[in-house]
Amino acid sequence: MDRAGGRELSVRGGYLAAMTLADDFRRLHAEGVLVLPNAWDAASARLVERAGAAAVATTSGAVAWSLGVPDGDRLPLELLAGAVERIAAAVAVPVTADVESGGPDVAETVRAVLAAGAVGINIEDGGGAVELHRDRVAAAREAGGRDLFVNARIDVYLFGIGDPEGRAAETISRAGVYAEAGADGIFVPGVTDLDLLRTLVAEIPLPVNVLTGRTRRPSTSSPRSGCGGSAWAPAWPRRPTRRPTGPPASCSPPGPTDRSRTP
Repeated sequence: MDRAGGRELSVRGGYLAAMTLADDFRRLHAEGVLVLPNAWDAASARLVERAGAAAVATTSGAVAWSLGVPDGDRLPLELLAGAVERIAAAVAVPVTADVESGGPDVAETVRAVLAAGAVGINIEDGGGAVELHRDRVAAAREAGGRDLFVNARIDVYLFGIGDPEGRAAETISRAGVYAEAGADGIFVPGVTDLDLLRTLVAEIPLPVNVLTGRTRRPSTSSPRSGCGGSAWAPAWPRRPTRRPTGPPASCSPPGPTDRSRTP
């Protein structure tokens, strides 16, 4: 079976189902809060799918550590692609891959994870030059085409970059640049304040993703949060059976076709 770009080409799926996984992943970002538990191998992916996850996200740190490699753009592409392929083959739900900064050749990285069965990527700016990440997002968009959901990560809050009073404006500005470059979603780890999250959701024209966990848990299920969409729930090798608790969210911006808002 070839799952490249979410294509189910086996007798189980056939050509008519070729885009099912990719299309499902996009739809999930527009229909309420999507919790994306992290997996690092086939077993953890199968466990979170069995627990009810509608999609699975890889975690760069745990994938690297499970293969004996430090986190931080150290994992060779062939090992990353191999891990994604094993995870995608183990589950029937969409898989999105954390590719960190995208590697030395973003297009090559995108082609590899698509061929391995991913339908999305998470690509981070590290709080660095906006222009550099804009070009990486654009390269990912071009290489992935419509098969790929490009989630652009903004690390201003995660790394505490700049004046705290200016971080919201900087994040919104970066999000606009990445959206124009072809991003489908914006990931803002480090945001836990609901008022701030409401502001980002209102100002960013794409689904907004935040990070959740035992100590990072904005209660986006509250009607007052104005959120719906997708969440990143970290999971670690030492606790493979722990279910995600509480949704952070890929919060879809308001609009006439948005069904994720509570009036």
